[in-house]
Amino acid sequence: MAHWMDRRRFLVGTAATAGAIVVLPFGPASATPEAMAEAIKNVVGDAAVTEGRVTLDLPPLIENGNTVPLVVSVQSPMTVADHVKAIHVFNEKNPQPNVFSARLSARNGRAAIGTRIKLGDSQKIVAIAETSDGRFWSASADVIVTLAACLEEST
Repeated sequence: MAHWMDRRRFLVGTAATAGAIVVLPFGPASATPEAMAEAIKNVVGDAAVTEGRVTLDLPPLIENGNTVPLVVSVQSPMTVADHVKAIHVFNEKNPQPNVFSARLSARNGRAAIGTRIKLGDSQKIVAIAETSDGRFWSASADVIVTLAACLEEST
């Protein structure tokens, strides 16, 4: 712990001595359809993504975006030779395009993930499953949000 504190004091002192000014961008971060496409490309590379085998279950109309139930399941025998390696979920209008990524193995027995997410606006959600043979499968859903999450107005 003392080593960490010494390093911290050194870095703070160095920044103060150098007159360092850190400028952070101001304003809300926001993903876009283009940012979502780039995030998907970062996961799949140049591989083709085929619709099918993935089921994305979430309500089409959300009254409150603060807690949205989401279940992603993938048709797979979940054997050592043929299983889902990962499930990735993306959105196009939240602050970050990556919602989550979950790693799986044949030991999971089922390729299904259930959770709750926040949605800041009406948007498209995309789920992509990566299988052990290197293929990518997908499903998408459009969701209408009447009361967005993550929004605060200043007075």
